[in-house]
Amino acid sequence: MPLDVVPHLVPGLVVGLLCALLAVPAPALLARVPEPAPEEPAADATAPEEAGASGTTLGPPPPKEPYAEMAALPHLRTGLVVGSGLVGAAFGAVLGWTGALLFLVPLVPVGAVLLVVDWRTTLLPTRIIRPTYVLLAVLVPLAALVDGDLDALLRAGGGWLVVGGWFWVFWWLLGAWGFGDVRLSRVLGPALGYLGWSQALVGLGLMVLVGALGGVVLSLASRSLRRRYPYGPFMLVGAALAVVAGPAIAAGLGY
Repeated sequence: MPLDVVPHLVPGLVVGLLCALLAVPAPALLARVPEPAPEEPAADATAPEEAGASGTTLGPPPPKEPYAEMAALPHLRTGLVVGSGLVGAAFGAVLGWTGALLFLVPLVPVGAVLLVVDWRTTLLPTRIIRPTYVLLAVLVPLAALVDGDLDALLRAGGGWLVVGGWFWVFWWLLGAWGFGDVRLSRVLGPALGYLGWSQALVGLGLMVLVGALGGVVLSLASRSLRRRYPYGPFMLVGAALAVVAGPAIAAGLGY
């Protein structure tokens, strides 16, 4: 095994364990998320923002699964713990000891919960996403101090502007996504931007590409999903891939 890989095995194991542990109470916390108000027919473009909807809409959404019932699913905790642990281990193994882990570690289990919720309900709960704004506002500057890289704050702001702006513009102009996806992009953009422009730009490209391909597959697989399908899970997968392989993908593209 190459010697330069060995030091990253320890952060991979530690970060994976931390992410897995943080995912343990996730179902109990999910059960306490308030249910959204019943949706009414939208008279203007503000309705998707208020509802926190996610995904591409081709018709009315199906009845929503209550968060408490979702939290009681028999294998939910196991799936969240294992999934968060594996993603966290990949992040730690690739990034090594870095201040970025201060915000990436808590974001991993939050992302896992959002993936499951959006997949099952086509909603990204504002009550889960908004606290991550506060988390990033506190931990991103702290990470920059730990790393001694204040330029990372500018990159995080640039990631927020580019990734968040992209999703907002297409939501506003075309209604291409729900506003829940716009909110999620405002979390993923700064996190990727802090790591580097290659992660931010590759991440944005992967979110769009994976989402488009996933939507086609889902539409072909299920007639019901032709009316509405979740987009948040594809955004989260694209962002995770960008953290792990963003620089390599950018280099392969000649950047």
